[in-house]
Amino acid sequence: MCFEVDNKKMDNHMKSKATTKGKKEEPKKGKQNISSKKKPTQKDIKMLIKGLGDENGLVRRSHAQALAQVGSAALPELINALLNSENVIQRRAAAKTLKLVEDPTALPHLIKALTNDSDSVVQFSAAGAIAIFGEAAVNHLIIVLESQEHTEIQYGLAAWCLEFIGAKAPNAIKKAAKSKNTNVKSAAISALEEHIRQSQDQEAIKLVETAISDNAENVQIEAIKLVGKLYRIETLIPTLISKLENKSPDIRKASILTMMQLNINEAINPLKELLKLEQDKNVRSIIKLAIKKIDD
Repeated sequence: MCFEVDNKKMDNHMKSKATTKGKKEEPKKGKQNISSKKKPTQKDIKMLIKGLGDENGLVRRSHAQALAQVGSAALPELINALLNSENVIQRRAAAKTLKLVEDPTALPHLIKALTNDSDSVVQFSAAGAIAIFGEAAVNHLIIVLESQEHTEIQYGLAAWCLEFIGAKAPNAIKKAAKSKNTNVKSAAISALEEHIRQSQDQEAIKLVETAISDNAENVQIEAIKLVGKLYRIETLIPTLISKLENKSPDIRKASILTMMQLNINEAINPLKELLKLEQDKNVRSIIKLAIKKIDD
């Protein structure tokens, strides 16, 4: 099972930009600012929480920033809004605000929002918040990936979180890449990209090399795709070329694309031979493109 998440969409959620409707919006009158110098009361916090459901994006943003200044004291009300509010705008804003508060005790509740909330924007916002917690979030994400109860979008968001964490928690990611669960393993292999690029960690490279020949197709595909995003690793070239004979068109396609990305000249003749036999139209198109690019 391969999980795809729109990275541009996730980047937008990670930036947590406020949106406005029509002309430039002004915060509504009568909204009270909570001074960061004065310890806020529960009444103050509840007033700020209420503002997260305002239709005016600037109002929501100002209340989120004020709650971030309040810090961990705002967690109970923020978590309650995230999990129990009937106002979807407020739930979305609560997830984004928890990212600003940066308290890892919110992690289990953010995971619950990711996996239980029916609104996809709440799920995306929860994922954006989860990802900032780095290594502390890894085990929570593994539990999501191991479960068989979630949607493809939820699995994809959990995998995206692992990839975002990447080099910030290399040991946890490498451990996950050894998992017996193929969903966890494939997501972890993909998440090794930044770490390998930065450190050329031989243990991590060995994990990718092993994954290319894994019994699970989704693990193989993620490993093959990762090699194409990195740099030419000489020990992997023969293995990539041998994948042209694989029965799976998806594995053949991933291998061809990786060899094209790395401009592997040794693949020209095997690709020409494969073109004579290949029956899959999509794979044939990619073979032609690869031959043209590598030959140029």
